[in-house]
Amino acid sequence: MSFKNNYVAIMAGGIGSRFWPESRNEFPKQFLDILDTGKSLIQWTYERFKDICPTENIYIITNEAYISTLKSQIPDIQEQNILSEPSRKNTVACAAYIAHKLYALNPNANIVMSPSDHLIFDERKFERDIVNALDFVSKNEVLVTLGIKPTRPDTGYGYIQYNTSKKIEDFYQVKTFTEKPSHELAETFVRSGDFLWNAGIFVWNVNVILQELQLYLPEMNDVFAQVETYNKENEYQDIEKVYTQCTNISIDYGIMEKTKRVYVLPSYFGWCDLGTWNSAYENSKKDYLGNAVYGKNVMIIDSSQCMIKAPDDKLLVLQGLENFIIVDSNDVLLICERNREQQIKDYVAEVRRNKGDKFL
Repeated sequence: MSFKNNYVAIMAGGIGSRFWPESRNEFPKQFLDILDTGKSLIQWTYERFKDICPTENIYIITNEAYISTLKSQIPDIQEQNILSEPSRKNTVACAAYIAHKLYALNPNANIVMSPSDHLIFDERKFERDIVNALDFVSKNEVLVTLGIKPTRPDTGYGYIQYNTSKKIEDFYQVKTFTEKPSHELAETFVRSGDFLWNAGIFVWNVNVILQELQLYLPEMNDVFAQVETYNKENEYQDIEKVYTQCTNISIDYGIMEKTKRVYVLPSYFGWCDLGTWNSAYENSKKDYLGNAVYGKNVMIIDSSQCMIKAPDDKLLVLQGLENFIIVDSNDVLLICERNREQQIKDYVAEVRRNKGDKFL
């Protein structure tokens, strides 16, 4: 495997509605420093991949509205490595776009497709697993996904069941994918021992993903295949036309749940999909009552197990709450039970219906 054949595509076009009201349409969560680490989520993700492949081989796919924000946060990324999506069409469109673009550049490309909003606790283990997966797909005509050993029956994650008897090197053949199960089903998965959390990190050779796109989504694949301006001046104008013809579908539904060529690498590098306020709570320092507090002027009275985020210049006095999310972002105050945090997306939709986009 040649180091120069390794590429990374970071998907950074989402709006992170479950992190509302901190995450907004104009400045979504991938550009936020949710846990006050000193870097935004996308900055951490970009840094993570710099030791895995040359920086000129790292691409970021984002919505055209976020290009200037992206450039300000990652000033060393080259202009041609920013792929601007004219509209949000989910992750298959991202995968098809980068696959066709890289095939035109290097038909031997091995590609990592990574979200921009994950926490990784052991960077060295992560690096070893990604390099292992890149080497594996360079020698085997398969698609690879990374799976995380579950530590609890979480209903916010997808699950991967793998065949313990069908193995090549460290990689197991995938039997089933299940999206966000009920709590009872998640408990069964965790007890069984042959299910992993779906990390949403995919690795494949460009030829294999193009074959699978042609097999399962031929109409979408064809519109990308017809573009003749990849890596040329008029690429964006042609991509604008292509995106109007794209179906809104995820990689999981569009490809991974259908293909017979997918393998999973069980991974133990310490992982969290920082997708919700509860995941932020779980990964935050807590006071002696179990409160995670962000904000210099927060006073807590008889309250416990709360996730609290407030502006540093605002006094917030909290009394008598247990297991709540409290997020004050000046023009919006969210107070929500922690066990209902998966419904924040629904609340955002309700705000849009009643108040328009002003507070989104």
